[in-house]
Amino acid sequence: MSLLAENLDTGLWEAFSEPNRLVLLDHLITSGEQSASALARISPISRQAVAKHMAVLEAANLVTQERKGREVRYSAIPARVEEAARTMAELASNWDSRLAKIKEISEAIHATRIKESAQ
Repeated sequence: MSLLAENLDTGLWEAFSEPNRLVLLDHLITSGEQSASALARISPISRQAVAKHMAVLEAANLVTQERKGREVRYSAIPARVEEAARTMAELASNWDSRLAKIKEISEAIHATRIKESAQ
């Protein structure tokens, strides 16, 4: 089974597929616990849109929410973010080696064709 198939966490990939979610998650990681209103102030989207994005991040276990009075506060889950980063780094490394192999094969084919055309 491939590394991608082994790590096919669709909720995680869905969470990372939207740039606004990445901005929100990054802000939680760097600034700590925040409300949807506070997150809306640092992004170009509404508080309601923030809440929807946070629901996707929560479903992927990247954030938690805690009600404090009338406000819902969101926090990043560092261990899950680190796990996701490790998985992506492993996938990137595997793709680097695959692309290097493709380059090697391509260069060998090209060299063979040049040698054949010179004869």
